Amino acid sequence: MRAVALLSGGLDSTLAIRVILEQHIEVEALNFVSLFCTCTPKSSSCSASRSAVRQLGIDLKVVNTSEEFLAVVKNPKHGYGRNLNPCLDCRIMMFRRAREYMDEAGASFIVTGEVLGERPMSQRRMAMKLIEKEAGLEGLVVRPLSARLLAPSIPEREGWIDREKLLGIQGRSRKPQIELARSYGISDYPCPAGGCRLTDPSFAALMRDLMIHVPAFSVNDANLLKAGRHFRLSPRTKAVVGRNEDDNRLLLTLSGAGDRLMEVVDVRGPLTLVRGTADVEELLMAGGITTRYSKLRHSSHVRVVVSDKQERQKEVIEVIPADEQVVESMKIGADGSQTAA
Repeated sequence: MRAVALLSGGLDSTLAIRVILEQHIEVEALNFVSLFCTCTPKSSSCSASRSAVRQLGIDLKVVNTSEEFLAVVKNPKHGYGRNLNPCLDCRIMMFRRAREYMDEAGASFIVTGEVLGERPMSQRRMAMKLIEKEAGLEGLVVRPLSARLLAPSIPEREGWIDREKLLGIQGRSRKPQIELARSYGISDYPCPAGGCRLTDPSFAALMRDLMIHVPAFSVNDANLLKAGRHFRLSPRTKAVVGRNEDDNRLLLTLSGAGDRLMEVVDVRGPLTLVRGTADVEELLMAGGITTRYSKLRHSSHVRVVVSDKQERQKEVIEVIPADEQVVESMKIGADGSQTAA
């Protein structure tokens, strides 16, 4: 008997696979790459999943669903959660892809690390049933951590797996999973609970601003939201100011045709990326914001170099450091005050 398991790299999915492996079921892990994972770069979904499969001794297939997931974020059939998280539609998309791969791999059912009641939108009993139905997986999803609290799946009813060896965990407490991990000797799980940036109010505000001003936004545009401080200069232009060296490097990597890069002359400081059709006034404002976060914030006039990524267009402009109130008024915040067109 063969199963395909959805593996995030987090603790729940790792434990779910371990429970199924103990029943001598052959398992292959499936990891969906998402640019919205809240894990740190060193413990990203993909790398955490690779670490988990090494511990479990199973194969892993990584699937990039970035473009497909952005389409879901833009227009979710079942709406958003508390912020901009389309949890139901996201799960349906992943389950559909898992169903396709299950057929390709000759597997008989899907395994997930879902825990009843752990997530308010997608792990309610009715939500689980809806997701299964719309993904064409009714009865074919086994949730080993909460199975004893749910209606028996087809694999349980048919005796492919022993329901009595499955668990009855529910709720948001992590204690049962941590205790189970300890009993299995599992200690390396960098993303214990997993998570999505779209559930964070501040990140959701950035995404909402992007959706309003750039409806046809790209993966690059969405990745840009993960770096720096964001400022809406006008409906057509925004500036992103790096907070540290990591931000600066990411901004440089993500910069493309049409973007302008700004740095204060002669002192180390933030890199600013200006995206959109910036006019002279907007470039001066972006330069003023850049200097506001540099060591020259109290100077009367500051020189700022403006260029593109290839430095084919390079000039030095003189700016006045932006007033703090002006900076805050343009900053895209969790209240969404800067999302109006």
